[in-house]
Amino acid sequence: MVDRELLSAKTQGGFWRDVFRRLRRNPAAWAGAVIVAIFVLIAVFAPWLAPYPEMALPGAKYITPTYIPGPGELPQFPLGLDRFGGDVLSKLIWGAQASLMIGVVSTVFGLAGGAVLGLLAGTFGGWVDNAVMRVVDILLSVPSLLLAVSIAAVLGQSQLSVMIAVGASQVPIFARLLRASMLQQRSADYVLSAQTLGLGRGRITMSHVLPNSIGPVIVQGTLTLATAVIDAAALSFLGLGGGRPETAEWGRMLTYAQAELAIAPWLAFLPGICIAVTALGFTLLGEALREAMDPRTRGR
Repeated sequence: MVDRELLSAKTQGGFWRDVFRRLRRNPAAWAGAVIVAIFVLIAVFAPWLAPYPEMALPGAKYITPTYIPGPGELPQFPLGLDRFGGDVLSKLIWGAQASLMIGVVSTVFGLAGGAVLGLLAGTFGGWVDNAVMRVVDILLSVPSLLLAVSIAAVLGQSQLSVMIAVGASQVPIFARLLRASMLQQRSADYVLSAQTLGLGRGRITMSHVLPNSIGPVIVQGTLTLATAVIDAAALSFLGLGGGRPETAEWGRMLTYAQAELAIAPWLAFLPGICIAVTALGFTLLGEALREAMDPRTRGR
């Protein structure tokens, strides 16, 4: 049944064309794509969209120990000010750029590291597979956020440390996923045919097995972007992101908002909503992509 469905997909223009066709028919995919597109556009065009520079404090003169202007109170600051006198709207826009950079870089780092380990395990098998998987099992035995916190604490307080820490915590997930996918492909008929023709292990792996195994990894990468945004905000909230107090980053905004909840609760609500909606967008898109690429759901 699955082979017949896959053959039908190929006759209609190929696997990826069928995936995109299924995505276009999925309302969750559209919702996730719209959220992600808005987030990316805001991040990319932040220098032109933000009313004030990233580190500017244009409203410092309006701040008192017991009063912080809120949304709508001052026309030049539509979402109010923070404790330091920064424009909250500008901080949220610049924070989108920081979150996108951290999410993408950390995911690429985790995917690259996991792909190398998974490729080694899936290609050579035997003692190489056992050695790699034992290392992966050790990493998976530690909760990902705790592992990220530990790595960031060792590397020091900086945005680069957060990227490396979040990416490293995702390496074992990508490694196990790629290894499992490659092991499944290695028993396929086309691999046996290639071996019969005398093709070497390296050529079979790079030309046939790996391209057909990368789909689940791409799906996981999309889902990991949501986790990366949340984990990066968590590390910044814990003070591991470095930077000055007025640095525009959603997690750091939450850090300094907790002391002002009694008089300025919007300082916590607004960046929290941004984090939640962005993570929701990546999750919806990733789940829709996973469903579109799953041959078991193609008949639905």
